[in-house]
Amino acid sequence: MAELKITVDENTVEKARRRASEEGTSVDDLVRNYLEEYAGTRQERIEAMRRILESSRESTSGSGPVGRTWKREDAYEDRLWRYERKK
Repeated sequence: MAELKITVDENTVEKARRRASEEGTSVDDLVRNYLEEYAGTRQERIEAMRRILESSRESTSGSGPVGRTWKREDAYEDRLWRYERKK
């Protein structure tokens, strides 16, 4: 991340800090989000996320017709058996 130094009227900064606090954010986050949107990087990320979600909804992959047939413990059974054997 690059650090950016800007000069802004103190009254404006104080009002922005209060409003940002009321909205549960910070002036830094507001400026960062604005610059990302202005530069297009934020929109690019949003578009990439949209494509990923669309792709996952269109996917035909799954756990098969009956769903998952194993339990979480089954995935570790062999490892646990080896650990118990060493004791």
